[in-house]
Amino acid sequence: MESLLVSKYMSLHPVRLTEKMSVAEAVEMLLYHNQSGGPVLDSNGVLCGFLSEQDCIKAMVESTYYREQICRVGEIMQSPVLTVTPGMSILEVAEKLLREKPKVYPVVDADNKLVGAITRTQILDAIDKHLRAEYPKSA
Repeated sequence: MESLLVSKYMSLHPVRLTEKMSVAEAVEMLLYHNQSGGPVLDSNGVLCGFLSEQDCIKAMVESTYYREQICRVGEIMQSPVLTVTPGMSILEVAEKLLREKPKVYPVVDADNKLVGAITRTQILDAIDKHLRAEYPKSA
């Protein structure tokens, strides 16, 4: 199981959003990078929140009703954030995912600085590769 570490399967370049960014700008970034959400960093680069597609949809629908288009990420982001570390086992993260059900986990170091992100798809891929290696198909 040692090879099933978050660090080996995580994305090193997740979308990085900021608290002061407009939701419209954040949505453009999420769509461009085909990500369902992204970590929000404060001015020191420390993880302070997470913005999901659901958060964005809610803000955008409300803006159509109230005709207000200026909403900042910091106003609607989720905080505190569910995170994992690079040294965690994929299986440990999978068990955590079954309880908490996020689509993306930000990966942080000991100082809560963002070092990557891992998605459900990446977790599933890691487990699948492990099972295929451990239990090869018999002919």
